[in-house]
Amino acid sequence: MPRPAPVSGDRKLIQIVDSALAEAARKSGDWLVCRAGCTQCCIGAFAINQLDALRLRQGLADLEAHDPERAARIRQRALESVARLSPSFPGNPTNGLLDEGAEAEERFADFANDEPCPVLDPETGLCELYESRPMTCRVFGPPVRSEDGLGVCELCFHGASDEEIVACEMKPDPNDLESDLLRELESRTGAQGQTIIAFSLASSLKS
Repeated sequence: MPRPAPVSGDRKLIQIVDSALAEAARKSGDWLVCRAGCTQCCIGAFAINQLDALRLRQGLADLEAHDPERAARIRQRALESVARLSPSFPGNPTNGLLDEGAEAEERFADFANDEPCPVLDPETGLCELYESRPMTCRVFGPPVRSEDGLGVCELCFHGASDEEIVACEMKPDPNDLESDLLRELESRTGAQGQTIIAFSLASSLKS
């Protein structure tokens, strides 16, 4: 498998986000129950950007180099997922890009909510590309603010007051470095738009 060229600065972004997660976890203490083998956030498709997709493909290429059998299992799960999802995919099933706009968002809200992530090892409940996981995966669990308010995993923060939850808020990318890197990637490769993990990994087989 060809090894995708990395985006300069992505490692810095990962360090910033992972540091923010570590600080949020420290503040959250026992309220944050995320642990290895907890797979609730690994079920159901979600949108990822092209930087996430590139990082995943890099991770799969790295895994291919030292554990081709594991990489082959991930590739097979991705292909099987694409085959299941293509008939109702709210976008272009040929290139894996999601449609944009309010109507497309409504369609996506009801799409593939029970589909396991192809990177999830069904036997161990562990992510097989953990170091290369998308930003959504890196920030899931602690309180993170979005246009819908402050969201947390439904398994976490039981018994915490609103004030205590706010005090643990995670600010993963305060200077919006990710947007700069996405512009760099688009300028260099033309890649733009959103996709899902299964399509991003299945597309790497065509590279």
